Amino acid sequence: MAEAVEKTNLSDPSLYINRELSWLAFNERVLAQARDGRHPLLDRVRFVSISETNLDEFFMIRVSGLQQQVAAELPNPVPDGMTPEEQLSRISDITREFLARQREILNGELLPALEEEGIRIVPHKSLTKTEKRDLRKRFAEEVLPVLTPLAIDPAHPFPHISNLSLNLLVVIEDEGRKVMARVKVPTSIDRFMRLPEKPGRGDEVRQEVRLVRVEEVIAANLDELFPGKRISASYVFQVTRNADFVIEEDEAGDLLQAIEDELEGRWFGQSVRLVVSDAMPEGVREWLVDNLGVRENTVYCVPEPIGLADFEDLTHLDRPDLLYPPVTPRVPQEIRSARSITQAIRQGDILLYHPYDSFNPVVEFVRAAANDPNVLAIKQTLYRVGSNSPIVEALSEARDEQTQVAVLVELKARFDEEPNIVWARQLEARGVHVAYGLVGLKTHAKICLVVRREGSGLRRYVHLGTGNYNPSTARLYTDFSYFTDDPDLVEDASDLFNHLTGYSEQEEYKALLAAPTTMRDGILRLIEEQAEKARRGESARIMGKANSLTDPSIIEALYEASQAGVKIDLVIRGICCLRPGLEGVSDNIRVVSVVGRFLEHARILIFGEGRGEKVYLGSADLMQRNLDRRVEQLFPLRQKHHRDKVRRLLELQLSDTANGWELQPDGDFVRLRPQEDEEPLDSQDVLIREGF
Repeated sequence: MAEAVEKTNLSDPSLYINRELSWLAFNERVLAQARDGRHPLLDRVRFVSISETNLDEFFMIRVSGLQQQVAAELPNPVPDGMTPEEQLSRISDITREFLARQREILNGELLPALEEEGIRIVPHKSLTKTEKRDLRKRFAEEVLPVLTPLAIDPAHPFPHISNLSLNLLVVIEDEGRKVMARVKVPTSIDRFMRLPEKPGRGDEVRQEVRLVRVEEVIAANLDELFPGKRISASYVFQVTRNADFVIEEDEAGDLLQAIEDELEGRWFGQSVRLVVSDAMPEGVREWLVDNLGVRENTVYCVPEPIGLADFEDLTHLDRPDLLYPPVTPRVPQEIRSARSITQAIRQGDILLYHPYDSFNPVVEFVRAAANDPNVLAIKQTLYRVGSNSPIVEALSEARDEQTQVAVLVELKARFDEEPNIVWARQLEARGVHVAYGLVGLKTHAKICLVVRREGSGLRRYVHLGTGNYNPSTARLYTDFSYFTDDPDLVEDASDLFNHLTGYSEQEEYKALLAAPTTMRDGILRLIEEQAEKARRGESARIMGKANSLTDPSIIEALYEASQAGVKIDLVIRGICCLRPGLEGVSDNIRVVSVVGRFLEHARILIFGEGRGEKVYLGSADLMQRNLDRRVEQLFPLRQKHHRDKVRRLLELQLSDTANGWELQPDGDFVRLRPQEDEEPLDSQDVLIREGF
């Protein structure tokens, strides 16, 4: 009798990478770009800034959530089995190492390199007496009027420290005793004060740019704020607060007002992290920790400067030679040769890949519909559109007696709530019908539907995307746009809008996979189809691209498919909880992360090869929140030449030896390198040169 083969428990915690630690590893890959000499110098500075902004948001949302779990004594088990306490401990250790590396790169590599290029961050103490005097005069005129010093003593309680504000803790000698005061660096003034230019060195014609950090200028002139007092010392610090909030939508009479109220609270949330200058003495630091109520393992002492997100300001200097040249996006021939965007769509589906292809056709699709007397309706979802949006402007202008405009606004798009409220009110004031989606769900789908009178009937056109309707991010994020008049897809789009704005209980779609109704089961079914093919001895293949892969049931299905013999190649930019290359479990799975000049944001799923191949693009990552708690869409590509383009793109990124990192079974990422006799393959550069 044959011995039974023991089946692997695919829920075993050892098969999963912790989500939070995976995210921290992603941010390490972002910081690594700051050290990569392939990038222009100021773009390397930008990567430092991005890594800091990323980390700020991580603490504001993810770490604050873990701290709340600990406080509430909620275990909230994760697939990898780590407790909240264990996760917080590992996060603390990794963050300390990360912050040290960040400053090593900035202070040890980038600032000296900038100095060689004539851009100097000058310490205030190194200025001449004349320069200090001139700067003091500017301080009195430009900075002092907006400063508000706050004393801290029995008569003046410890003040509120707003989220991510830069602060000086001032130690003052007052009648033989030491007292404290806090001075906030206002966000209304620039982080860097520019000194008079000096001639360049040697034969250089370019003037040298010299900058002083504004907190140093304030610290050097504190006697203007505290006249008659002896300033003993001052130290820079920054507090990160819990910025996540939950709206009980079914109890909120006015969702806009509820979110506006919560936004004010974002700046007053529980302190989750304290970053202080390493010059701050231990006793002063302990006093600050006690008053802020932060946990000891979330206090980080670092060399100055603090608040590296502001170093993005340096990229706005007039030094284009130290930045990537702007990409000139293409407009495909089928759009350029057509009289209108709708005529181009009638001639065949159109697939664009931004930023290599222009985002202008998306704007023109909405703008043309707004000005077309034959258009009867425009329906659109909006998640993050940015400020001064041409999309919002066009929708505002479209409202007339003949055109019905309906916009589904997602007010709960984190960190974009405030601008979303502004233009939601703006649209409502212009007579646009604005809806706010479904209770308990975020609307993350990217859809614009246009209904047009043509001849004796109506024709519908739809734009489906993987990214936001935001021209600014479309220059920095890689995303797809798809235009079609396919009857099944436009009908699905209409049904989805009816579901979002009315009482339709739509649960079936002809072509779309929609979350939270059909997407999860649809993806699992498509994975299982490939697994069944492999079990029958047929060729089976899955390829995919996403920002994150964390959903346990999707990961388990991919493990089962790998065990069946399906070859699986994934490009996952950020978080990946799946462990590839585990013997007997994920031997057939390869995971690559591409981190480069552009933020890889598109989502792709490819099932099978050849005639039976199915290719989907869409708005959803492979996460529980996207599949269960958001309105999302995945749409199929009908035409073979579009499917071939998308497959080529994935194969190109899987071979990227300039921006690619391969995930190892132990959770580490190893940078992909070219063979000794080969040049690095940069998939983003190839697409800039050759097009999509």
